[in-house]
Amino acid sequence: MNLSLFIARRYFFSGRKKNFINIISILAITGIAFSTAALVIVLSVFNGLEDLLRGLYTSFDPELKIELKKGKSFEVNEKLMDQLKEVPGVGIITEVIEDYAYVRYRDADMVVTLKGVSDSFLDQHRLDNSMVEGKLILSQNEIDYAVVGRGVQYALSLNVTENIHPLQVFYIKNLKATGLDPSQLYARRIIQPGGVFSIEKNYDDNYIFVPLHFAQDLLTYGNKRTSLEIKTTGKLSLQETQAGVANVLGPEFSVLTNQQQHADLYRLLKIEKLFTFIALTLLILVASINIFFSLMMLVLDKKKDISVLFAMGSSTNLIRNIFLSEGALIAFTGALAGLVLGGAVCWLQDSFGLIGMGMENAIVSSYPVKMKLTDFALTALVIVMITTLVSFYPARLAARSYALERL
Repeated sequence: MNLSLFIARRYFFSGRKKNFINIISILAITGIAFSTAALVIVLSVFNGLEDLLRGLYTSFDPELKIELKKGKSFEVNEKLMDQLKEVPGVGIITEVIEDYAYVRYRDADMVVTLKGVSDSFLDQHRLDNSMVEGKLILSQNEIDYAVVGRGVQYALSLNVTENIHPLQVFYIKNLKATGLDPSQLYARRIIQPGGVFSIEKNYDDNYIFVPLHFAQDLLTYGNKRTSLEIKTTGKLSLQETQAGVANVLGPEFSVLTNQQQHADLYRLLKIEKLFTFIALTLLILVASINIFFSLMMLVLDKKKDISVLFAMGSSTNLIRNIFLSEGALIAFTGALAGLVLGGAVCWLQDSFGLIGMGMENAIVSSYPVKMKLTDFALTALVIVMITTLVSFYPARLAARSYALERL
């Protein structure tokens, strides 16, 4: 065993004459342990939230979304569709017309985001597990159906089990029209409510899915589409398929993955995680100051021992390494306890949901957590750096002081 580590371990485990030194060391271990546990827990919660958001958006948004970089809609023809279908990795392509519309059901009304989708949308199975009422159908027996969000259903008091009252959909088509006939200002169509989905509040409160031809007729889009949504075959990586699609379309189009469609949100989440990590790292640094005081007092307490070591021919490097090792033992004991404590709390939260979200309409009942080995490794690295930082001066001072005494 390394001599400096052996001596440091004897100092660490042996009883000291000065109880005050023991108290400071215990405080240092406790502070580092709880700070480390807090850092692991918070990072795991951020990981869980990121996975939760990714799961929610994956169930609503496509794997790849094609849209114009500038402009609202673009022309879609058979040639373009055939070219896209030939791209390796492309499975199902759904044509989409999306715009704002005004809906009325009985005496209730609201503004919604109307999303017209082609029949292939059902083959992507993105809403299959999100249906809470009715059926996931868009057309049946030449009758068009709308699939509405849970929030839209509540706002309109909409009943999907009866077909007496249809859903009226209005679209402003010409604000400059003049005359006595107000119907020239808007287009109006009726559709039967067929089902209700529930994914996330922002979607549930705003979206209504309708057949593509219904939106095409109401909004008078013709062959234009606002976007194309692609489900890949999974045989190639998403990035390879994305590059192939982008190569076919050219620079005028954006081909976005699911994460890129919500780049701002994911970026915000990563920034919050970074600042939280920095804040808790500073907390660990504050807790490690006790190591500094503990080592300074230990230097004074072990003055005779170190004099004996010098008399036996020890070098200044050995004295310095003894106190560096002592600081490392204190810090690593606290860090190990914190990592175990943090991991245990995360496991209990994941298994039993100890802490709830505190909201009635929350997507999940308790805070999601996901432990990552990289978080544990990063936390340990931070503690190594901080320990070296706070232990270096007392260790250097001890070696230098006794070296001067020998002169």
